[in-house]
Amino acid sequence: MDSFGEILRETRESKNLDIDKISREISIEKRYLQGLEDEDNGVFPGEAYMTGFLRNYSNYLDLDPEYMLKLYRNKKIQESPVPEGLIIKHRPKWVIPAIIIPSVLVVAVVATILILLLVKKNTTEDPDAVVVNKNANFKTYTLDNTKFTQRVYKGTQFIIPTENDTQIILTVKETLGSFGLHTPAGDFYTDLAEENEIDIDGDSISDMIVYVSDISRTDEARGAEVSILLRHGVAAEEMVNTDDIPFASEIKSKHPQKVILEDNRAYPFTLNATFRSACLFRDRVDNGTAVETYFGRGEVLTATPKNGIRLWISNGSAVSFTVIADSKTYNLEIGGAGKVVVEDIKWIKDGDGRYKLVVIELD
Repeated sequence: MDSFGEILRETRESKNLDIDKISREISIEKRYLQGLEDEDNGVFPGEAYMTGFLRNYSNYLDLDPEYMLKLYRNKKIQESPVPEGLIIKHRPKWVIPAIIIPSVLVVAVVATILILLLVKKNTTEDPDAVVVNKNANFKTYTLDNTKFTQRVYKGTQFIIPTENDTQIILTVKETLGSFGLHTPAGDFYTDLAEENEIDIDGDSISDMIVYVSDISRTDEARGAEVSILLRHGVAAEEMVNTDDIPFASEIKSKHPQKVILEDNRAYPFTLNATFRSACLFRDRVDNGTAVETYFGRGEVLTATPKNGIRLWISNGSAVSFTVIADSKTYNLEIGGAGKVVVEDIKWIKDGDGRYKLVVIELD
């Protein structure tokens, strides 16, 4: 079977391309590109990131991304362990008669006990509540913007601090067959080897990614091995100063705004500027000092603003821009040939509390 990592490396080397240069041009860290070539899934925070980076890297090298993704999925299937239910365990013939009669008696006794327990459970408990053993010592974890990987058990709780000094509490509801998580927006279930994006606050926007790497179908007490990664900025570690973000009504410009994306929160984004021809270019990231540079054809500038960036361009057609936010890429063309352009690319707030990343032309 072809190796997607070898194909990536051989194609890059055949084109005499440097991996550091590729990293700058497609805004993917070098360690992730190296991880793709080495087929090392452990460097990625989740499968969604891995497959997204594989698609972008394949496009850059003029490879068929669907074929490369197919090679990755085939490799993943081959490396997956054989499901326990498919493994046939042979026993000596003399064992069956010796155990069949005692087994029938044991099954009858266990079935009777289970029926009695279920009847008692249904009459005393709220069916929608998370069922836990009140005598057990369950742990509580506080999630932040780093990847959480741990074996957890039914009743384990996750605390997510938010920007308004409140907390979102999640509780593990199920560790048998599927990993069940109770959230303010409802219950969500993730199966073995499945990656699931979850909206925990009911705003129809994914807040976290859950991946289950181990869970038993027969023993709930074993718990589940899970990885959890919060999406941009749901935790209290605030990377963007929302107090500095203006309301849309405060923007003074006679030119219409171009909306790049909308979200229920603001977060840092990446701006790549690629120069088609010589250009005098000045930029100011957030509230920092403006930097003026003369760029030549083929040069690239990369900036990572938290709130926004202001651009002064001596020739609008000399530069093309790419904005990367929330793992998505947006291409921008600003200004016409020979036109001096001053633009803001920044977050603004709507009256309904939503945030917009917009392009605003200034006079």
